[in-house]
Amino acid sequence: MKAEREKRAQILEAEGHRAAEILRAEGEKQAVVLDAEGRREAAFRDAEARERQAGAEAKATQLVSDAIADGNVQAINYFIANNYVKALESLAKAPNQKVIMMPLEASSVIGSVAGLAQITSEAFSGGANGSTPPRGSGRGSVPQV
Repeated sequence: MKAEREKRAQILEAEGHRAAEILRAEGEKQAVVLDAEGRREAAFRDAEARERQAGAEAKATQLVSDAIADGNVQAINYFIANNYVKALESLAKAPNQKVIMMPLEASSVIGSVAGLAQITSEAFSGGANGSTPPRGSGRGSVPQV
């Protein structure tokens, strides 16, 4: 009888180990599935964000293009300043870059960037005709607030 009980205990123990291994394998499988679903969702959201950013950039480019076509000097200044700032940004992000040399005429970038406020206010207020001169009169001037 004792031998029979020991044999049954061994069988039950083996079945318990087998069931535990099955549950562990199923858990690992679920973890892999959930990880893959999470990566897929993250990729979808990243793609959606890139699409929205591209749409916003396209709209901004169209607004600037329309303002330039209407002869708005501030729009041209904004376009140049925007590209200048992007170039400086890429220089600043370079891992081997320790010093950034700024040209003496950097103040003109500030004046050009100030044109962004003018263009934005005209675009969103519906008055993007370019006929109103900016408050700052000279090249590189910053408008008074």
